[in-house]
Amino acid sequence: MESLSPQPDETPVPKSLVESAARGDRSALREIYERTSHRVFRLMVRMVGRQEGEDLTQQAYVKAFERLGQFEGSAKFETWLYRLATNEALQHLRRERVRKTVPMETEPVTAQAESIEGDDLSQRLQLALSQLEPDLRTIISLKEDGGLSYREIAEAMRIPEGTVGSRLNRARRELAKLLGIETS
Repeated sequence: MESLSPQPDETPVPKSLVESAARGDRSALREIYERTSHRVFRLMVRMVGRQEGEDLTQQAYVKAFERLGQFEGSAKFETWLYRLATNEALQHLRRERVRKTVPMETEPVTAQAESIEGDDLSQRLQLALSQLEPDLRTIISLKEDGGLSYREIAEAMRIPEGTVGSRLNRARRELAKLLGIETS
């Protein structure tokens, strides 16, 4: 999980692979992890920062693999997985808020910056994302990092599709404001 750059295999996980994994096929579990972990990790880093993101990614997979039998196949597997990962991150953020610990780290999401300016922009973006409400951060991460459609985000977050659009617009406006970008 060193690299956060897009991986070559972005194809959806077939239901047959999930069924094999649910029956205990370790190679199927490994393939699911290898196909999806970079995207789940990117989501976690956006939501909670790099340090907690690694641990929470692993926790999300433990829960997902324990619950594979509950996957019904009515939505894409990735949508179901994102819902579990999102819930894990939101629970973590709630626990941290109660404990009132040190704020989330603001490390850049890209592993290798092409330039100092790009690195600075990544850091500014990560800092701005960390200041968004968790639900807004989740929606924008699922859309921009996960590439999910409004319908898939609605399924993952269990909210109406119209709410996804309005929250995504709000998240983008708030990000632009935090980054000092004027919008028309």
